[in-house]
Amino acid sequence: MTAPIYPGSFDPVTLGHVDVIARAVAALGRLCVAVVANPSKTPLLPADERAALIRTEVDRVGVPDVEVVTFDGLLVDLCTDRGTTVVVKGLRDGADLAGEAAMARMNRAMTGLETLFLVSAPAHVHLSSSLVREVARLGGPVDHAVGPAVAAALAASPARTRTPGAGEARR
Repeated sequence: MTAPIYPGSFDPVTLGHVDVIARAVAALGRLCVAVVANPSKTPLLPADERAALIRTEVDRVGVPDVEVVTFDGLLVDLCTDRGTTVVVKGLRDGADLAGEAAMARMNRAMTGLETLFLVSAPAHVHLSSSLVREVARLGGPVDHAVGPAVAAALAASPARTRTPGAGEARR
């Protein structure tokens, strides 16, 4: 069997994502993390940098057997090209389930692709890339939500809004 695929925009990769990666590898033996350039989102970090940060985080926590790729287009096309029949997705709550279940049903109807859901660990249930991205854009601390290399990349991002100094007001 080819490695299952864990797709996402990972903008940025959070500790919750890293936890799902580690748990998926423990359960399935190996994993391909697929970073998509989502045209409906304006990324804070380019796809190749997001992929490199995932590799850094996976290495930092010592998870073996993880491949990281980038792709554009449909997930089912990537899976067909790679001969993959299983997708892994993380779920934080019921709202995630509703959207992800619809996508899983569509992928299965198109190609027979199966989706395995991993429920977030309680310590990470509050984390979302969009919230972390917004805090980072506004200059807030994100080290509780992402690894050190990701926090540094977010701090250095040109899309980051300057943090007001003492006595300055936020607009």
